[in-house]
Amino acid sequence: MSESSSPAADPVSKTWSMNDLLVLTKFRLSALVVVTTFVGFWLRAGAGLDGWLLFHTILGSSLAAFGAAVFNQLMEIEPDSRMLRTADRPLPSGRISPSAAFAIGWLLSAFALIHLVAKVNFEAAALTALTLATYLFIYTPLKKQSPTNTLVGAVSGALPPLIGWAGAAGQLPRNEAYVRLELLLEPGAIYLFALLFLWQLPHFLAINWMYRDEYRRGGFVMLANDDEAGVRTSKHALAYAIATLLLMFYPVIMGLVVTWIFLPLALALAGWLCKLALDFQKAPERATARKLFFCTLMYLPGILLVSSLAWKRA
Repeated sequence: MSESSSPAADPVSKTWSMNDLLVLTKFRLSALVVVTTFVGFWLRAGAGLDGWLLFHTILGSSLAAFGAAVFNQLMEIEPDSRMLRTADRPLPSGRISPSAAFAIGWLLSAFALIHLVAKVNFEAAALTALTLATYLFIYTPLKKQSPTNTLVGAVSGALPPLIGWAGAAGQLPRNEAYVRLELLLEPGAIYLFALLFLWQLPHFLAINWMYRDEYRRGGFVMLANDDEAGVRTSKHALAYAIATLLLMFYPVIMGLVVTWIFLPLALALAGWLCKLALDFQKAPERATARKLFFCTLMYLPGILLVSSLAWKRA
């Protein structure tokens, strides 16, 4: 047997571990979907929360997130192989074959959509399908064409809380069949979508700038690619942080929260985000970008907790 045909030389014949499967599905990142879907469901359900409906909503949205992560990595095997931080992922390293990954992604995504239709409602399933389509067919290809990919990615990342929000509405009676678009126009849904959309932008801009060399090596077109001084990237991050601060007044104006509980804490958290974004803008360097990045990691669970505690539950 020649060397080229031996099992040791065949990269896809390597055994893969449970950790490889977790990386393939971006398990830790997908945990964000679980949290935001839960919060969306929790806030809309009020006192009449249905535990089994919540379980099925989170299960469907989580499996869809895993499937999206698999397909995303399938579409980016070649650029991932060129970047140091992603070269050892299961697909570019050859530990999992593309055909096996495709089967995993297909099963996860298909089961997620079917499960949501059967156990939750059509609206939650449709929003999940929209998330998959936006992430895979618009955001992922756009990463090689335009820096506006970050905005599109923020849209897909802001949809999971709406899946939870819609899921809490439950199934329509059997004799009724229509799509409840009004669920997406409810003030609580608008607030959650805007919060997740705006939060992601300082978060990802900080990452983009810190790893701009890696993104260039991978062939991705990001805002920070040609911004060595960090001027453009930091200004955008600050602008979105300020927009996040201004958003904190929306749930108060719409009567969604108990003002004296929500507003001081929400403004303090958003003010902290703005302060670190301003530090990054004043001195665009890795240290300030890193501080902004870690701030965003703490800001999101903080504001979701504050929103949940202050929410006026029916």
